[in-house]
Amino acid sequence: MVSRELVPGVSWVGAYDFDRRIFDELVPLPEGTTYNAYLVKGSEKTALIDTVDPTKEYDLISNLVKLGVEKIDYIVINHAEQDHAGSLPMVLEFYPDAQVVTNAKCRDLLIALLHVPADRFILIEDNGILSLGDRTLKFLITPWTHWPETQLTFLVEDRILFSCDLFGFHAATTELFVKDEGWAYRSAKRYYAEIMMPFRNSIKGYVERVRALDPAIIAPSHGPLTKNPKMILDAYADWTSDAVKNEVVIPYVSMHGSTAKMVDHLMGALVSRGIVVKPFNLTKTDTGELAFALVDAATIVIAAPTVLFGPHPVVVSATYLANALRPKTRFAAVIGSYGWGGKTADTITKMLDHVKVEVMPPIMVLGEPDEKTMQALDRLADEILKKHKELNIV
Repeated sequence: MVSRELVPGVSWVGAYDFDRRIFDELVPLPEGTTYNAYLVKGSEKTALIDTVDPTKEYDLISNLVKLGVEKIDYIVINHAEQDHAGSLPMVLEFYPDAQVVTNAKCRDLLIALLHVPADRFILIEDNGILSLGDRTLKFLITPWTHWPETQLTFLVEDRILFSCDLFGFHAATTELFVKDEGWAYRSAKRYYAEIMMPFRNSIKGYVERVRALDPAIIAPSHGPLTKNPKMILDAYADWTSDAVKNEVVIPYVSMHGSTAKMVDHLMGALVSRGIVVKPFNLTKTDTGELAFALVDAATIVIAAPTVLFGPHPVVVSATYLANALRPKTRFAAVIGSYGWGGKTADTITKMLDHVKVEVMPPIMVLGEPDEKTMQALDRLADEILKKHKELNIV
């Protein structure tokens, strides 16, 4: 491991995790990730901004030792989750005089999760400042930018925002700064979809608050840093807005082909009406890609066969995920096939209680779809087109 200099006196001292492929046993990591930690040296005091996942604590300590860091005065923890704070106990052993700087909620979680002694903390409040001598740290309390205790740290003189989980993305890369903004945009959107989308309404206000700081560099907890804050701030403003696109997402499973035939017909009907369709075969799809598609789509159509008396379990899982992510989708429908009965459509509809959508009448067919079923799907396509026109997105 090697440290990397952002500006004189400020260094990246984190860790790469090229091999990690899943986060929280839920989120796919096709490109691995980084755990970003930063060392800020002032004329009087030195601060470490966050730590790394405990699996990589040796890398963090190695970077600090190689830099010749004999003393750390403050360890700023922006977020208590283990990929940010998990190495805190080890760092406190190496630097026994260091004090942990964070907010009260974060302190309580760090005590519970990592058993950090209560007397090691300095508590800060929103807009609080901490002097390092010729450098100043300013703190923004930003609850529900993932967890309820999350905060951001701004290095005033250098205009560097240590943004925690906001504005970053999972990717293991040795590039310190973003070079390919197209790649960064797509990766950040996927990260937003998987992690941040449930907190869309909270994040809206924080985006404008960050703009007011006019940062020169945004240094997140995961992925490379950006010297073009406008790009990512504009993207977040778009993703957190209420605007949707002329798109229909269709997550589906088909056991014997009947539901697949319905999906194929509906796709053709929607495409012929000028609507973008994004189908996801849930037995093969990457759930991160499904979340990505849900960021902008005006409509979701869930297509499911019936297993015993309800929807296929894989569809149940995807529906639960969509409901938890709370996309700004406006309309929903359920289609599918069944053998002898069941309540697939009712079950799926009830699972969408956290998504503020207008649910259109379901189309469920006994056995293989016939011409009457296809006509019903055509009418559903007409109704979706009508709804999209009412939103002025067609």
